Amino acid sequence: MDTRRFWELLRALPVPDDAEFSYGPDPAGRLREHNLRRYHELIAASMAAGGPPRVMLVGEAPGYRGHTVTGVPFMSMRQLTARPGLITGAPQGDGFLVPEHPAADWEQSSGIVWRALAAWRGPLPLMWAVYPNHPHEPGRPATNRPPRASEVAAGAPLALALAEAFGITTFLAVGRKAQGALARAGIEATAVRHPAQGGAREFTDQLAAFNAASHDGR
Repeated sequence: MDTRRFWELLRALPVPDDAEFSYGPDPAGRLREHNLRRYHELIAASMAAGGPPRVMLVGEAPGYRGHTVTGVPFMSMRQLTARPGLITGAPQGDGFLVPEHPAADWEQSSGIVWRALAAWRGPLPLMWAVYPNHPHEPGRPATNRPPRASEVAAGAPLALALAEAFGITTFLAVGRKAQGALARAGIEATAVRHPAQGGAREFTDQLAAFNAASHDGR
């Protein structure tokens, strides 16, 4: 697994005034980078142990209560510190670093995603956000705003670089915005309902159906 190209693209992505870069040189940024690299190692090990299919679950953008806190997509503090670990099943957890003063302890979407993944058969999907910076309202970092079309378009090459590093060719887009960005980059992705704002049941059902079809048909 060689993610150097991914990290190069991530660091080169422009960050507007109403967005945040999560993996800077400050202590919080280094912690988030450590956690993302640890996550990549764990998912790579899961894929190697379980074999295909290899799937990327692509969201829209980090939220201030989850990904922006922990550095890991669809993972808030509750998932980061889960015992046993959600990825390894180890009694002591998955080995992530824990922020001392997190801005938030939980995120609804993260909880829904990991509850749905509890029934997943085969290697866990690799998760990422098609726009990796945290978009927020101007001057209010403790908010979320939808990423602009130009932002998701600029972020799509990072998702593709990450997929290439993991040998992934199957994409599952969380929401139409992520699906559209991948389509414009030449990648066909199946769309599922975003889990927030009343979409939990539909997201869970669609994820299970996709997993059953891909697992049985491999």
